Amino acid sequence: MRTYRQLTQVQRYQIYALKKTGHTQSEIAKVIRADKSTVSRELKRNHGRRGYRPQHAHELARQRRGKVVPRITAEIWAVVERLLRQDWSPEQISGRLKREQGVCISHEWIYQYILADKRAGGKLYGHLRCQKKRRKRYGKYDRRGQLPNCPSIDQRPALVNRRRRMGDWEVDTLLGKRYKPVLITLTERKSRFTLLGKVAQRTALAVQNQIYRLLLPVADKVHTLTSDRGKEFACHEQIAQLLQLDFYFAHPYAAWERGTNENTNGLLRQYLPKRLDFQSVSYRDIQQILFRLNFRPRKSLRFKTPFEVFYQTSVALTS
Repeated sequence: MRTYRQLTQVQRYQIYALKKTGHTQSEIAKVIRADKSTVSRELKRNHGRRGYRPQHAHELARQRRGKVVPRITAEIWAVVERLLRQDWSPEQISGRLKREQGVCISHEWIYQYILADKRAGGKLYGHLRCQKKRRKRYGKYDRRGQLPNCPSIDQRPALVNRRRRMGDWEVDTLLGKRYKPVLITLTERKSRFTLLGKVAQRTALAVQNQIYRLLLPVADKVHTLTSDRGKEFACHEQIAQLLQLDFYFAHPYAAWERGTNENTNGLLRQYLPKRLDFQSVSYRDIQQILFRLNFRPRKSLRFKTPFEVFYQTSVALTS
């Protein structure tokens, strides 16, 4: 891939000499190792009353470079850095700045800024979610007994798939080191709003109680709940009765049927890696993580945040 470089004073003298001897612009470009469009532009922009003169042309080019005003100000880059440190992705920053302040800065430009910062010894790259190559992990099937009376996701109303209303949730458990304690993750499908709670053990009763505590404050926005067929959801009938909701189960080994929650779990892993012992995760830590996720704009929400969509409000985040 070609990269553009400013012409040097030596190259301008070469252009002058070759032009005097009758060489074409294509031939000049080959000699000075530049694109012929660069030569054409140089002759047009730096042509004076006395024709093309290398010393005069170089001075004109220097003056133009001195007048260049950066389109993205230092204040905007300061906002970009602040949002990167809040673990926003470059695409989220780009979309939200355009939505909130009318500032057009591409996510690719932000990636280049992060790369330049890394080369200078900076640490902004550490806030990007993807830090290593992905590798596929293979598990084993759980052949233990089946849960009774499990309504299939096939019976779930079609409007849930279309994300037309607020109140359709997906639930899962997030495991850490040694598998206890565990975290309960709840994600609302339309807004991507997330709730998170810790239980000491992955028992059906503990999971039931935690789901009830998490959803009770927003019970007016709870219609359905969808989970996998894990044994920790054995109390699904009690949960459905307590919260007056319809509980559904995805097909075995079909995590994509709960894609919203699975994607959220992937985002949570940035803060809660599998090697982490969840004993060390405090209530304050959980609230900070939820703040990061729920107040971060999403491309799927037209760069609104899950909090704004869930509560139908607006929050200034970039100013």
